[in-house]
Amino acid sequence: MNIIGALDRATSGDYILNGTNINEISDDGLSKVRNKKIGFVFQTYNLIPRSTALNNVELPLLYYGMSKKKRKERAEELLELVGMKERMRHKPNELSGGQKQRVAIARALATNPSIILADEPTGALDSGTGRLVMDLFHKVHEEEGKTIILITHNNELADETERIITLKDGNIISTKMNEKYYRRYKEEEKICL
Repeated sequence: MNIIGALDRATSGDYILNGTNINEISDDGLSKVRNKKIGFVFQTYNLIPRSTALNNVELPLLYYGMSKKKRKERAEELLELVGMKERMRHKPNELSGGQKQRVAIARALATNPSIILADEPTGALDSGTGRLVMDLFHKVHEEEGKTIILITHNNELADETERIITLKDGNIISTKMNEKYYRRYKEEEKICL
């Protein structure tokens, strides 16, 4: 995840993202790539404790260079998308785990990145709240066309994805397309022919 998210550099090989070799970009350039192309959702939320939900979602937009008015509008729009608009003035310690994770998802979407990296996003949540978070990921993927890379040890969650890549000791040991999605792609392919 750290390599895909441009947090670490690969020790060998190349990582090409949208036609750019990430290994050849400066540290400042990597910061820009992370801010504009990749959204992060962590198991531990990584929200700023002294900031409201609204301010947490606005933060990437500040680095993006967006005006204060547009930042606020975008953050409110995203908090509404994730069902948190009524709690936007609350700080993380005033939110449940599921609410914190929904704020973290809104923050990950702030700069409209093409990729969302989600590291065990339901790991610290009860099953009902985890279901809400997964439903939100499905919505974001289907309605906004975001690529979501979900890292999980939970086979039930993995089975909800289009493709499952299994790693062991840093090596890919299997990759498979989810049959449900594979059939849909085949049907779409026939329509396109």
